[in-house]
Amino acid sequence: MIRILSVEQIRNADKYSIQNEPIASIDLMERAAGAFAAWFMTRFSPVHAVHIFCGTGNNGGDGLAVGRMLLEKTYKVHIYVVGDPAKGSADFKMNMERLDQKNIQVLRRHTDLRQLGAGDVIIDALFGSGLGRQVEGWYAEVINHINEQPSTKVAIDIPSGLFADKVSKGSIVRADHTVGFQQPKLAFVLPQNFDFVGEWHVVDIGLSREFIEQQDTYCFVLSESQIREIIRKRGKYDHKGVFGRALVVAGGYGKMGAAVLSARAALRSGTGLLTTYIPACGYDIMQTAVPEAMVVIDPKENTLSKAPEVDGYDAVGIGPGIGKSLEAVNSMRELLPSLGRPVVVDADALNILSDNRELLGLLPENSILTPHPAEFERLVGKWNNDFERLEVQRKFSKDYQVIVVLKGAHTSISTPEGKVYFNSTGNPGMATAGSGDVLTGMVTAMLAQRYGPEEAAIIAVYTHGLAGDIAGKKHGQVAMIASDILESLGDAFKLLHEG
Repeated sequence: MIRILSVEQIRNADKYSIQNEPIASIDLMERAAGAFAAWFMTRFSPVHAVHIFCGTGNNGGDGLAVGRMLLEKTYKVHIYVVGDPAKGSADFKMNMERLDQKNIQVLRRHTDLRQLGAGDVIIDALFGSGLGRQVEGWYAEVINHINEQPSTKVAIDIPSGLFADKVSKGSIVRADHTVGFQQPKLAFVLPQNFDFVGEWHVVDIGLSREFIEQQDTYCFVLSESQIREIIRKRGKYDHKGVFGRALVVAGGYGKMGAAVLSARAALRSGTGLLTTYIPACGYDIMQTAVPEAMVVIDPKENTLSKAPEVDGYDAVGIGPGIGKSLEAVNSMRELLPSLGRPVVVDADALNILSDNRELLGLLPENSILTPHPAEFERLVGKWNNDFERLEVQRKFSKDYQVIVVLKGAHTSISTPEGKVYFNSTGNPGMATAGSGDVLTGMVTAMLAQRYGPEEAAIIAVYTHGLAGDIAGKKHGQVAMIASDILESLGDAFKLLHEG
């Protein structure tokens, strides 16, 4: 589990490391620049001309140090300083002295700016995460010039002009890659910032791990090591009863595919026994498509009309393909009070909650809701930006004592205690019909195996994304369908169990 820290906390981690390692500030900058340069050299060869735009603060100092290191490795480097070097930070000035001045050009006016090539690489080191106001004037003009270039753009620590912990305004560098130091920043995992952050990476610069682990935060990024720690291996004498009985309530006329995907995903995710509760029209489909599942049918032919018997089940998931008919609404109204345990709620079941808000009060504590953004908006109303959306999500989890899995790039999982976990697996190819139905079956299966609700959501979301990554490599993101994700679950679980 990787902590997302505030700008102030990272600044304090710098200070703590400098005082307690101990290490001089200039040497810590050298270490950070070395970590960035090592990352850079694995991705860009000396054939690329490199243009480094430096401010006069410590982010600019990082840029100067990186430029020196790349020059030593025979890269063709052009360094530009924006601002008055005489007013630079102490570490910036030190790195100026370490460079041959013929490699540095101070940019003072528009005519100093020149067009760069598509094969060139721009490194942005104008402003770091300590920036407190939007960029204007000459600096904004330089940022706009950078954005107009066809060159690949790489930001050191954070794109210049982007705030780490709040909504950003004004001119912002639109990076293709952002290389953060030590810990990811909240801005990296919010959708509205993707056009600025691009693909983000984090390099270790040796800040005190002990200090970082002591910092209070509510935001985390899921890691493979974390999932490996909580996922359980099977014992020699385990049997199907050990791995739980799951019930998936799903399907309707024309939507039995959703029920099939959920059912197969539940089985692929390790539940010992699976029962599906479906409309009568889906009986032959389910028995044929998922022979491993038991089937109970509703009295109605094409829709659900009543609640199934839930005694004896360890977990229940409801929603994929059930529609929003009056009968389906009544079946949910009957089902929720009878559960007595967390339930997984997805798709049409979420839309029923949005249309019949009194049902929210019937959700068992620690139930897991898995909306995509449009479904979540129907539940909570509109938000102005992703920082606000995150707070709305946390509040909803606290108010209703539920876990919310808000699906998308870096799926966010909020808990009743106010924590938020951001996923680190997955890719755009997973934005396809049925992907969410697979996740519903997976979460239900984890609950059935007696993982706690928080653990169930975390394991399912991470493994779902990992299966999507495996499927993406095999089929390509454009051609991926939900069944590809489903068929890759075995490889994903194998990787987590065996490495």
